[in-house]
Amino acid sequence: MRKREPFTSGTNVRRCIRMALRGFRRYARYPLSLHLCVWALLFAVLSGWTAAQESSSAAAITGRILDANSKAVPKASILLSGAASQSTTSDSSGAFQFRALPPGRYRLTAGTSAAHNTSDWIDLAPGTTARVEMRLDDKPAAAPGSESSTTLFQAMQFADDPRFTIAGITDWTAAGGHGSDASLRTSEALARDTLDLQPDNKPSPPGSCREDEAALRAAAANQPGSFEGNHCLGIFYLRANRYSDAVQYLHAAYRVQPSDAVNEYALAEAYGKAGDASRAREHLRHLSAHGYTGALHRLAGLVDESLGDPVTAVNEFAQAVRTDPSEQNYFAWGSELLYHRAVWQARDVFEEGARAWPKSARILTALGSALFAGALYDDAAERLCQAAALEPDNPEPYLFMGRVEVAAPRPLPCVAQKLAEFHQRDPGNALADYYFAMSLWKQQPSSADSSVQEQIAGLLREAVTADPRCGEAWLQLGNLRAQSGNYASAIPLYTKAVDGKPQLTEAYYRLGIAYDRTNQRDKAREAFAQHDRIEKQQAAEVEQQRREIKQFVISSAGNNLPGQSPHR
Repeated sequence: MRKREPFTSGTNVRRCIRMALRGFRRYARYPLSLHLCVWALLFAVLSGWTAAQESSSAAAITGRILDANSKAVPKASILLSGAASQSTTSDSSGAFQFRALPPGRYRLTAGTSAAHNTSDWIDLAPGTTARVEMRLDDKPAAAPGSESSTTLFQAMQFADDPRFTIAGITDWTAAGGHGSDASLRTSEALARDTLDLQPDNKPSPPGSCREDEAALRAAAANQPGSFEGNHCLGIFYLRANRYSDAVQYLHAAYRVQPSDAVNEYALAEAYGKAGDASRAREHLRHLSAHGYTGALHRLAGLVDESLGDPVTAVNEFAQAVRTDPSEQNYFAWGSELLYHRAVWQARDVFEEGARAWPKSARILTALGSALFAGALYDDAAERLCQAAALEPDNPEPYLFMGRVEVAAPRPLPCVAQKLAEFHQRDPGNALADYYFAMSLWKQQPSSADSSVQEQIAGLLREAVTADPRCGEAWLQLGNLRAQSGNYASAIPLYTKAVDGKPQLTEAYYRLGIAYDRTNQRDKAREAFAQHDRIEKQQAAEVEQQRREIKQFVISSAGNNLPGQSPHR
């Protein structure tokens, strides 16, 4: 008689199948074997079903890394970010793969020490495989041992492993400032204006929503209990920066359909921008229970800043980038750092954002502002020129570079050409005329030839024709007259400057000199006294602004440029 082997969990499942086929009665005398067999069959079926389900829902990304000549790039570092984070390297044929990914949005960043590139966002549906072919942009290899010669993967760890920590806030100390008080004031003004830079592409309203206010109001009035009518009108007002109106209709939509996360997020944003931080936080807490996304971290940061808690705000912005390294999140983090005078840290974040989003004119403009705040005038000009080249019809990079050109101690590269393009592209824009005139004037020696002076004067006249209240242009027209010794004809130009811009202190000072040179002593004293009063008032206002905008305290070193200190 053949010895029967014991029934164990490792026995081939086929034996169980044979047992079932031959009939359970035959094996009735082996109840334990039969019992274990049934459980093994059940386990096998369930395991196979679960594996099939997981296999059907998991997604994947595969592809190849090629150079500019379409040749395979082996051993390229590849970083996957988005719904999941992974890293790998390409094989000898340039191939790579990321398997068993949860559905969601992803982006690939690939490169070597000599070249890199970042893919567009990839939306992976359950059970799908995206195939990507990435070509690396040519870049000169960095010197061995330099910071920029590290691998791409190491560089991309910035968002997940920041090299600085915001330890707290302090009163204004001029840390991160530079140069003259005029330059410092310009950098502070640019930091404030950086916060208001608009995205390159504003999000579109929901596909079913129209963009006509009258039609949207009519739809909401006809069906006051309609979710879609209230939601669409609320979104319209939110995009138009009419936050109180947005709250009214988004809240009405929320009462109808409180489970709609898109509407509740918009409602939280509207509450925050309308100044009702407590209600904004209430909705953010509710949304966070369903998963804390980068957008929620960013909005939480905006609310914290409005509540006067910049340390919590900047940490929320940093977490937003870690969760979702989007253009909007990089911009929010960097602009918050710059606003609170963490100049070098803002520069680091904007540079990282520019590498991840090389076509974002907004991030390049903000980076130019941070570099100017760090007294890196030529680098600031280069970045602003790049931003203008990306979006020639966007006035913001030109306006930033015009202010930088006027405040910088020397002419800046590429700026004159770009401001000339701005002047040609936007006829009738007083600031385009004025900044182009100033860039030409700055490039000329003190004894500029008459043809250049006439060109400058013509541009300034165009500026005051386009906007008679452009005080700066009237001031410079007066300076041209005074420069040639014609103080009498400069006086009415200076007078128009102070009429157009009553707070333009330099115009009062120049007017006082012109009155003095034409022997009008009483008027000179009055102009000088007005200059001193306004100057004192403005100094007090600047001091108040500096007290209100607390500076970040950085707890770690090693973030300054070589040979520089943040306390300048």
